[in-house]
Amino acid sequence: MSVRPKKNLGQHFLWDQNIAQKIVEAFKQAPTSQVLEVGPGKGILTRYLLEHFGNRLYAVELDRESGRYLLEHYPRLKEYLIERDFLSMDFSRYFTGSFSLVGNFPYNISSQIFFRLLEYRNTIPFLVGMVQKEVALRIASPPGSKSYGILSVLLQAYYDVNILFHVGPGSFQPPPKVNSSVVELRRNSVQHLPCNEKLFFRVVKQSFNQRRKMLRNSLKSFLLNLNIDDERFDKRPEQLDVDDFVDITSQLFTASE
Repeated sequence: MSVRPKKNLGQHFLWDQNIAQKIVEAFKQAPTSQVLEVGPGKGILTRYLLEHFGNRLYAVELDRESGRYLLEHYPRLKEYLIERDFLSMDFSRYFTGSFSLVGNFPYNISSQIFFRLLEYRNTIPFLVGMVQKEVALRIASPPGSKSYGILSVLLQAYYDVNILFHVGPGSFQPPPKVNSSVVELRRNSVQHLPCNEKLFFRVVKQSFNQRRKMLRNSLKSFLLNLNIDDERFDKRPEQLDVDDFVDITSQLFTASE
């Protein structure tokens, strides 16, 4: 039987057991021996994760009230509950080698979670998480879409992105004003892009920060004193795919040497 949790700090807690089980079922294919749940809250996912992963499961929770609740109801977490901010967490203190991520991610920091994932892309090969539907559509968007942007390009460069299913507001207490989606990100075979990766990140971010402009204008600071004849520089960023951005980065890097 589903038990609706009490309101806490304005958060939207998942209470639908069927959705929780579907998320954990999708995450069971995690390819790592270590897994980390982000923002367990009242532990609706934790219950099923512990059944499958046991002491391979760590959980990071910043809210102290939720932390006390988790330890009271899931004492097995005593040595595996990390009470700190995921975004500033030193993973090397807890994990040796790679680990996978799962969670009903706090919506106000979901984009930051994905940027952290990119930072540790060679350590985190797999993720299953619930995010706002708008964010899910953004990271999975193909070129040409209005929602295609920075996270679309950067994540798709290193991960295969799939939207598994959508979740309505009624599965949460209190119900949010938005729909949600569960996404799966699986590390692809690209260990390193065939370009300067730091420059690649800068090029993508600067291109979409001025997304209404042609790249020749938005990347003017990179093109200064460079004579590059490529028609892609006369396009807007949403018209280019990952390979296009890789090629453009290579051109900029080579021409500036």
